[in-house]
Amino acid sequence: MNIRFDEKSREEQLKEVVKRLHQGAQVKDLKHEFRYLLEHLSAEEVASMEQSLVNEGFPVESIQELCEIHVDVFEQALQKNFEEAQQDVHPVSVFKRENRELETRLKEIKQIIKDLKKHGRDNSYATLLKKAEDLRNFEKHYLRKENQLFPKLEALGFTGPSSVMWGKHDEIRGAVKSFINSARTKASLKVLKSDYSTAARKMEKMIFMEEKILFPTSLKKLSEEDWNQIRREEDEIGLAWIESYRQAEEIHQTQLPPSASRVYNSEEENMMSKPIQIPLDEGFLTQQQLDLMLRALPFDITFVDEHDQVRYYSATDDRIFPRTPSIIGRDVKNCHPPKSVHIVEKIVQSFKSKERDSAEFWIQLQGKTVHIRYYPLFDAAGAYRGTIEISQDITEIQNIEGERRLLDWE
Repeated sequence: MNIRFDEKSREEQLKEVVKRLHQGAQVKDLKHEFRYLLEHLSAEEVASMEQSLVNEGFPVESIQELCEIHVDVFEQALQKNFEEAQQDVHPVSVFKRENRELETRLKEIKQIIKDLKKHGRDNSYATLLKKAEDLRNFEKHYLRKENQLFPKLEALGFTGPSSVMWGKHDEIRGAVKSFINSARTKASLKVLKSDYSTAARKMEKMIFMEEKILFPTSLKKLSEEDWNQIRREEDEIGLAWIESYRQAEEIHQTQLPPSASRVYNSEEENMMSKPIQIPLDEGFLTQQQLDLMLRALPFDITFVDEHDQVRYYSATDDRIFPRTPSIIGRDVKNCHPPKSVHIVEKIVQSFKSKERDSAEFWIQLQGKTVHIRYYPLFDAAGAYRGTIEISQDITEIQNIEGERRLLDWE
């Protein structure tokens, strides 16, 4: 199949490439046929093409499967078209510094595995396990993308990265988990090398997709204020391995916005002769009292309104699942990995139709047992007004036995 470059836009030609890959075409054949196209390719066009496929209903899973092939096909041209962030304090620069740290650690692990082949000592296995578990710190990098960068792009109608990259993040998480388990169990050298290679390859491919496609496109699409807000929210999740750099460079010039980190001064309300009272069904509370009460609850709360948009989350210091102010107003389906979106939509629909009045799940997460519950909310007239999510660490609660009465407290 030959394509005449004067008959289609470059984006349409790119879509044709991906569709042909999906149909089984060989990468080497496409590289040859589209040599002219590749020489003039921009990162933004790749991102736009994927977004267009998402809009057309092209299966997100298929785009995820083809994502690494996209990189193989487009790598030569994309190397020529990366726009750098100009400031070291820019969030893109921070993301890239984390990538450099990750590359260093992957090289260190590769060397340790080589040493195992030569020596096979227990202390080498211990070092390998420590280095493998350290890779978990990079989770902060992916969480910031999912909870800070992706919402900003979605607000512009650009949902491709959320749909495609989040799925690739989950693949990486699974690969890293398998590698850590192999190191912990002192698996054979063959298994260790295989699991490491899988995790490293996926992480390195993601670095390329970020730096050659996602970040350049984001730099063009997002405003200075968008980037400033992302920068202000970095503390909500944290950085991977570069905390000292952030402090030294004074990246955070401003405090988090009040909506994200509300700290009340005892004199603040005293300055108001009559603090505003919010009328509730039973009693009255000031905004301060209501906010402090919700933040003090021993579980996390997230509220989604009747339009399926996130409207509130309790910004506790030890949230089980990270949240940032950028998710306010975000469609709830974009707040979950693509593989679980259909379940979220099914739950919400069952609430709206009143087929179900709750949904609950429990998972093991970093040594904790986490109980997750969803409840629909209806007004006095019976109209659906939203869903509340409650997440709670019940590890210690599961160990409770016997009684402990009020008078036993010390």
